[in-house]
Amino acid sequence: MFGGIHIELVRWSYSRRKMVRGYFDKFPNSTIYFRRIRRYYVVYSLDWNKNDPVMNKEDREQMQALLNRELGREIEYNQRKSRSG
Repeated sequence: MFGGIHIELVRWSYSRRKMVRGYFDKFPNSTIYFRRIRRYYVVYSLDWNKNDPVMNKEDREQMQALLNRELGREIEYNQRKSRSG
């Protein structure tokens, strides 16, 4: 599905209204915040740690897909993707 290094969702938790924190194995020292947009979640912000690699677009896409799958919103996320091209 994605080229390059495979990322795993380690854990997630609700942060505040419409927000979820995600933790991923490729970025073990950073917290990635997702915000619900319509019926799916997208990366909104992050508390990045300098000991982790820099996040690129492919990383962000993969993390969004993993989190939406975990939260049962994969169909909504994929429908959004098909609309954007």
